[in-house]
Amino acid sequence: MPEVFKFTIALAACVAGMGWLALAMEVHWQQVRGARPLSRRSAVVLRVLGTMALGASLLACFWVDHATMAPLVWVMAIAGAALLIAFTLSWRPRWLGVLLLGLPVR
Repeated sequence: MPEVFKFTIALAACVAGMGWLALAMEVHWQQVRGARPLSRRSAVVLRVLGTMALGASLLACFWVDHATMAPLVWVMAIAGAALLIAFTLSWRPRWLGVLLLGLPVR
């Protein structure tokens, strides 16, 4: 598999992870879902998904680079994903609703 696809997997996992972690917060949840309250169960599921996605991103970075470079790439990917999610929340927060598809959110 070409390295560009491996990096794309790592970046996509970072973006999804940061998005799920943001949606686990009441303020961002309301920006995306409106007046619907965030249940405790949904918040826990979103936090677990976010953590797992960031871990998968780290593994993907190790899949691409050697052990001395992968953590640096991962930290930079997290920073970029955090900026992307922050800009999305400030510009078009409803777009993050895509991350909720298929989740048992009530």
